[in-house]
Amino acid sequence: MRLLRLALLLALFLTPPLQAADLAPSGSSVSGRPTPVAKDLTPVPVPQPSALAVRYHESGNWLWALGQLWALLVPAALLFSGASARFRDLARQLGRRWIFTVGIYVLLFSLIVFLLDLPLHFYRGYVRQHAYGLSTQSFQKWLSDSVKEAGISAVVGALFTWIPFLIIQRSPRRWWLYTTILTIPFLLGVVLLKPIWVDPLFNDFGPMKDKVLEREILALAERAGISGSRIHEVNKSVDTKALNAYVTGLLGTKRIVLWDTLLARLDDREVLVVMGHEMGHYVLGHVPRTILLSSLITLASLFWADRAGRWLLARAKGRFGVSQLSDVASVPLLLLLLQLASLALLPVANVYSRHQEHEADRFALELTRSNRDAALAFVKLQKENLGVPRPGLVYRIWRGSHPSIGERIDFCNTYRPWMQGRSLRYSRWIRPESAVRR
Repeated sequence: MRLLRLALLLALFLTPPLQAADLAPSGSSVSGRPTPVAKDLTPVPVPQPSALAVRYHESGNWLWALGQLWALLVPAALLFSGASARFRDLARQLGRRWIFTVGIYVLLFSLIVFLLDLPLHFYRGYVRQHAYGLSTQSFQKWLSDSVKEAGISAVVGALFTWIPFLIIQRSPRRWWLYTTILTIPFLLGVVLLKPIWVDPLFNDFGPMKDKVLEREILALAERAGISGSRIHEVNKSVDTKALNAYVTGLLGTKRIVLWDTLLARLDDREVLVVMGHEMGHYVLGHVPRTILLSSLITLASLFWADRAGRWLLARAKGRFGVSQLSDVASVPLLLLLLQLASLALLPVANVYSRHQEHEADRFALELTRSNRDAALAFVKLQKENLGVPRPGLVYRIWRGSHPSIGERIDFCNTYRPWMQGRSLRYSRWIRPESAVRR
């Protein structure tokens, strides 16, 4: 489960269904590289996945399905058993005032959900990753990170969940609209503050150690029209052997983050294409567009939760100890309905996410013109992350936020409009190397 998602109602009201960060990296190349020589035009074959990777992929699909089912069963059990109503009564005794009642309820609810989720979370995040040789994380760090994540969720929920419930009280017919409107500044705040307040609690972020490579990356950023770029190297080798890079932040907190595992296994040319991909997300405005789409999906989800929730409460006639959505004890009902909405709308979110990732790949190739290095980087990513190059339809629909590795290698092998006399789609954003001061 993601931060601020199932542990508290605020997550489901205000957390975006799409990820603007944690973007799988693309391939590589040196900025301003000359026209490719013959060997660079040799297509890179899509590798067959290892037997271990196939087992990891197939078991991951079953584990994902179990996780989705569990996300339905836990709130359903807390609602139908009357436990949620008892949590509310206890919170009311302790808090007395309504706003404190909401905060205490969220803390109690978050604690119970954390404990119920703990066995599955432990297997998925610790046992399984070690079993497949992907994790280097100690049990102490895994437990510490898990508790910190749950604690942050609970505290933020306790501080802010009263807002949507106040809106439900004041406008029971239009609360879903007003709450969605409030998600926009909330999401902007999360994107703005998470890189500087939350992320450093889990890993050490610092400047790149390889200053020569850093200068190459900054020169590439200048060509992409990005000035004042911040590049951070994060010590992920204490947690994992997997490779990744992502774009995060907004305005003064925007940054490109490289895992040290990626820097250790990709050569400089490949890292530069990874950077080209991440720069593409900035230049093409993917973060604000993702927030906009997330808000639209939130609007649809909350509208469904309002209509279905009021209908179910009317049919139940108080059997759950809850008679209206404005009662904080309706949290598990809303969680249940929003989880159903998430399953229904996730394919839409994934289609848009795959489009963004594909266009970031295109931008990286037009910026670096280093197709073979990009394709070779994807080969390394498949191997190191135990990837499957062409997953099935079910995976693509519900889990495929990125194009498959096979599709991306095929694209790198064939996309060369500059060699075919065709115009580049993003040429207006890319400056020639001669215009960049070293």
